[in-house]
Amino acid sequence: MNRYWSRVAQGLTPYVPGEQPKLPKLVKLNTNENPYGPSPRALEALRAEVGDTLRLYPDPNSDRLKESIAAFYGVTPAQVFVGNGSDEVLAHTFLALLKHDEPVLFPDITYSFYPVYCGLYGIAHRQVALTESFEIRVDDYFQPNGGIIFPNPNAPTGRPLALAEIERLLRANTGSVVVIDEAYVDFGAESAVGLVNRYPNLLVVHTLSKSRSLAGLRVGYAIGHAELIEALARVKDSFNSYPLDRFAIAGAAAAIEDRAYFDATCGKVIATRTRLVADLEALGFDVLPSAANFVFARHDRRDGAELAARLRERSVIVRHFKNPPRIAPFLRITVGTDEQCEALTGALREILA
Repeated sequence: MNRYWSRVAQGLTPYVPGEQPKLPKLVKLNTNENPYGPSPRALEALRAEVGDTLRLYPDPNSDRLKESIAAFYGVTPAQVFVGNGSDEVLAHTFLALLKHDEPVLFPDITYSFYPVYCGLYGIAHRQVALTESFEIRVDDYFQPNGGIIFPNPNAPTGRPLALAEIERLLRANTGSVVVIDEAYVDFGAESAVGLVNRYPNLLVVHTLSKSRSLAGLRVGYAIGHAELIEALARVKDSFNSYPLDRFAIAGAAAAIEDRAYFDATCGKVIATRTRLVADLEALGFDVLPSAANFVFARHDRRDGAELAARLRERSVIVRHFKNPPRIAPFLRITVGTDEQCEALTGALREILA
């Protein structure tokens, strides 16, 4: 390690993002990107921002975007926080709302950025084991904590938690913040946003990277009680007063407002997921129930790492996790277009033959 590094830098184990390979004729099903492009209204709004006003700073409060999000969900702009991707929103959340004496709780198999944030900010944490069927069991979180966070649907498993179970957790856990990370909720799960006015300790985090096809724009947001949002704003303004540029604000607002395009693309992904699950099961895969734009599947006779490597030889990229060992047999497969998913299953037929 470099002798000039701080102790914090020396002790970090950074998050490893999904690979962005540059292979010819690639079928890229490893990072849960939407296979359909952004809303045409969003692209038009982005083009309109090219001009002399780029010499000026953007709105530090992103009021236009907050108003669009608030109108979409039926909340007030004061209940909305926006940031540079949901990863930044989550980072501010850990520091502003989850750093307490008691440990923060999250699943043992979940978004692997959560323990990274804990390491970065020195936050005590405790991992709560998923059930044998890879489900979140709410009763396991009825213990002292400095906060609770998990994705719904969970990642990388894709399994959703019913809204009634989330509300049961909120009724039982009133002494700390509960964060529901809804990066994939638009593909078939129930959003908890409708609960924020009843539970002042609920924060719901979203991204525009998945269901609105704007992974390249880096926009995320949180919805919750105004006092939670104020805490996030205090951290943001102590770090970067301008996290969203003019392009991000304009493009994201237009994407949020284009509800018809959003509904149509989500519907296409859900329909393709149904066909993909059936095709994988016909090939001998066990596929966990998914409400996300990916599936988590293991073959009854073949190793997950081997399958991922053999697929790569055929220019089909999926995600394989070595750790924890419990999920090593699985592949996480993004739901692409029908053509991409047919290329995947065709390659698997060759490999398994």
